[in-house]
Amino acid sequence: MGDYSKALEFYEKAHQIYEKALPPNHPSLATSYNNIGGVYHDMGDYSKALEFYEKAHKTYEKALPPNHPSLATSYNNIGLVYNNMGDYSKALEFYEKAYKIKEKSLPPNHPELATSYNNIGLVYNNMGDYSKALEFYEKAHKIKEKALPPNHPELATSYGNIGEVYNNIGDYSKALEFYQKDLEITKKALPPNHPSLATSYNNIGLVYYNMSDYPKALEFYEKANRIYEKVLPPNHPSLAKAYGNIGQVYNNMGDYSKTLEFYEKAHQIYEKALPPNHPDLGFSYNNIGQVYNNIGDYSKALVFYDKALKIREKALLPNHPTLATSYNNIGQVYNKMGDYSKALEYYEKALKISKKALPPNHPDLATSYNNIGLVYNNMGDYPKALEFHDKAHKIYEKALSPNHPDLAISYSDIGLVYNNMGDYSKALELYDKAHKIYETALPANHSHLATSYNNIGTMYKNMCNYAKALECYEKALKIREKAVFPNHADLAICYGTIGQVYNDIGNYSKAFDFHNQAHKIFEKALPPNHPHLATCYNNIGQVYYSMGDYSKALDFYERAYKIREQALPPDHPDLAICYVLFYISSIKIILPMSVFLVQPASGTNVKVGVDDFNITYATIETDSVSNCHFILIDGEYEERQFA
Repeated sequence: MGDYSKALEFYEKAHQIYEKALPPNHPSLATSYNNIGGVYHDMGDYSKALEFYEKAHKTYEKALPPNHPSLATSYNNIGLVYNNMGDYSKALEFYEKAYKIKEKSLPPNHPELATSYNNIGLVYNNMGDYSKALEFYEKAHKIKEKALPPNHPELATSYGNIGEVYNNIGDYSKALEFYQKDLEITKKALPPNHPSLATSYNNIGLVYYNMSDYPKALEFYEKANRIYEKVLPPNHPSLAKAYGNIGQVYNNMGDYSKTLEFYEKAHQIYEKALPPNHPDLGFSYNNIGQVYNNIGDYSKALVFYDKALKIREKALLPNHPTLATSYNNIGQVYNKMGDYSKALEYYEKALKISKKALPPNHPDLATSYNNIGLVYNNMGDYPKALEFHDKAHKIYEKALSPNHPDLAISYSDIGLVYNNMGDYSKALELYDKAHKIYETALPANHSHLATSYNNIGTMYKNMCNYAKALECYEKALKIREKAVFPNHADLAICYGTIGQVYNDIGNYSKAFDFHNQAHKIFEKALPPNHPHLATCYNNIGQVYYSMGDYSKALDFYERAYKIREQALPPDHPDLAICYVLFYISSIKIILPMSVFLVQPASGTNVKVGVDDFNITYATIETDSVSNCHFILIDGEYEERQFA
């Protein structure tokens, strides 16, 4: 923050001199306005930046001929602010005005024309119109190839822009190809510790991160970080971003203490370097909230997500897509807490913004539809869930390449609904479609493939094909063991699903083995009141119940209840599961000969609980309290969360 205030102080002193010494429409006054606007832009104060850029523009309009290059620069500056504010139609309008001036005043292969194509491509990229973005980035690249020497840094930037589009559409091999070209030129053209080299390393790290190759991602992010630490002052925002990237990798590896360490380093820099309402501070609070969300500390997650939201509400336009991100994140926490009305409220706020801010086929709009679909699924309103998932799927089909991982997630989300409806063949068909995409698009150890095997295994388990279920669950486990930190909760989930199959086939010692392995990981990885631990206790209780040791079963069901009572709101369906399990165990202790129906003759199946890998249904006969029916169903879904 100190650097910006100093810069403003000197630019304003210069401006006062210009105002006294020069006529009111002198171009140097416009330059002065631009300088001040640039500082406000870097501070994230976009309304102030716009105010000064527009003052500069008015001066240029009066002082210069209509096709003067400085007018084009002025349009570009205004376009940049609108782009950062998320007003993409306005950004395009100003970037196109700049382009028209350059087209008239410059030769056809001038590098400045390439800059205009890049700017327009950037807006289309932000709008999710990736084919248009590629078209303009490639136009820019052709000009640069003709106008510049082969190792010019601008060519490297051009390769980087094209690589970013391929990364966004999920074509990671193409993205790596272009980012590597960027890196090769940057290494030749610039000194070894130049910040642009760090940017190249970051880009490659991001692709490896998206491919779930976390060791490779860390390797490149750390290369970038070492450069930044050498060449930048200790409180530079780019250093904070580098720490944030490293933190994100540790987050996905399940090493949450390391994640927090890096996110907090980043946050300390942002607090010192930026004004209190800068959007990057919002991102920082968001990242910290994400960690607390992952470890199941939902109240803490809400505190940080709310801080992020307040900054974004002050710093951004009311329909900025990043505001939708904040609403989605808060909605996700309420969904996990089982407060579905609150979750819907926030997801619908996100959807309203996305509809206004984004083109109708933008992938982020699909994300909003998916999130709403997940809540309706959790509420047991399957027709509504399918309606929203179908809307999302149609967008993904139009916006993304046919093998994009997000399309696979969409198939899985729809599959989950059919699973919950008991249509296992339909669910299996959709899970298979998702799996084929993952196999084509992702490396063999990607976490999405593990999720996919898990989902398919669940279907086989529900269809009583236990050998097939075990085969799929074990494939999922092998991937998780290679891809994540040894105490990652996803590993424990894998152990839990395998334990459930062994329980179903009557191999209780094996079931205990796997549930105990799951329990050890959960105890190390998660806070003591995390809902996953409750699920684990329920699963162990289920094994004791199957063995006829009802008092032991009751003991574990009570442990699960105590956690859920503290962690969840009083009306959460998982608490209902606990009451049902208490009831059947207690009755079995008192009346050991009571019958529990496998297929009840009457009664209604009521969905009473959902958590990340254990969905429980219960039917209680109204005319005979000693007769109950319950089915344990295993499943995973993907709920989307953004920066």
